[in-house]
Amino acid sequence: MKVEIHTLFQYLLDTTEAEPEAFIGFSLSESPKLGDFLADLDPELRLDWNQSSFRGLPELRQHVLAQAGLTNICQPDDVLITAGAAEANYLAFLQLVQPGDEVVVERPGWPQAEVLAKAVGAKLVAVDRGEAQGWALPLDALAHAITDKTKLIFLTNPNNPTGRMMPEAELHAIANMADRVGAWLLVDEVYAGLEWAGPRAPSIAGLYPRGITIGSVSKALGLQGLRTGWLICPDATLVQDAVILRENASEIMNILGETIAEIALRPARLTAALSSARQTALETLGRLDTYIAKEPGLSWHRPQAGLIGLARLANDIDSDAFAQRLLADPYRTFLLPGSCYGLPNHIRVGVGGGANSQLDLGLTRMSELLANWQN
Repeated sequence: MKVEIHTLFQYLLDTTEAEPEAFIGFSLSESPKLGDFLADLDPELRLDWNQSSFRGLPELRQHVLAQAGLTNICQPDDVLITAGAAEANYLAFLQLVQPGDEVVVERPGWPQAEVLAKAVGAKLVAVDRGEAQGWALPLDALAHAITDKTKLIFLTNPNNPTGRMMPEAELHAIANMADRVGAWLLVDEVYAGLEWAGPRAPSIAGLYPRGITIGSVSKALGLQGLRTGWLICPDATLVQDAVILRENASEIMNILGETIAEIALRPARLTAALSSARQTALETLGRLDTYIAKEPGLSWHRPQAGLIGLARLANDIDSDAFAQRLLADPYRTFLLPGSCYGLPNHIRVGVGGGANSQLDLGLTRMSELLANWQN
């Protein structure tokens, strides 16, 4: 079945040439530069493959387990390095889900699962997170959605795009629901490490035999351009099948991406990078929270983790029309409309990107548009 484009990606394609001057809702930390890694790079590095494992550099896989708190729970061979979290999700989905299977997803959530479910002819079952409850995932509704036909449960933690966190107790409860019907439970945790309202939740790969943890260096570390992510699962067959499936797609990881990611995830360097990213993001989050509290045209539930959240537009303003007008002259400011997540009266806002995002300028221009919306 043909893969259909999702609203989020369609919007990005449609606005690629807009050349905005400010960004609201930048979704990753400020990106380091190549020069930050040169001292640790070997100029004799062969730009072939890693020449040691099709699963990724052994040192990198060790770091992946360590940052996820899984060193003494999972093994390095439980890790597969992938071309970003998106490929990891793809590899898990394509080998597990067949036509007619049911896939349970959260809404709002990362839309990749919806696209893939439609492509393979699976039935998508959505569970709505409650805005009035701070975007909490209703476990009773989730339990009702899971049936004997459920093959995969696809969630994000912290939630992308609301920043809501699921603590350990909720993850155990969801794993028990999945276990009752033999379903796989995939948790994409690309924003893990940037928690504002509690500790990092444990990775599902360490809690459930059919648990699949997905992550990457893209968001918290700002290294999106490396296209380096991972899949962690204690089921040896699933990981090996993912290796085989990838052989017929991207084939192997790129050695430069693996090498730089390995440097970035070295414990001391990772601690420093996360500390810096957290400090910058938390300061910016405070400014954004104050702005929304004073802006009569907006309201939100402050994210518990991550770099983005959803804000509601007052007076039922349509987010597509609002985003398009904000992007045009004289405002020249980019943001994602909530329609990308099935919420037409919301917009995505966030604190990533560092100084280059020109967030304060964008917020000033957004206030001007909100004040003049009916004019």
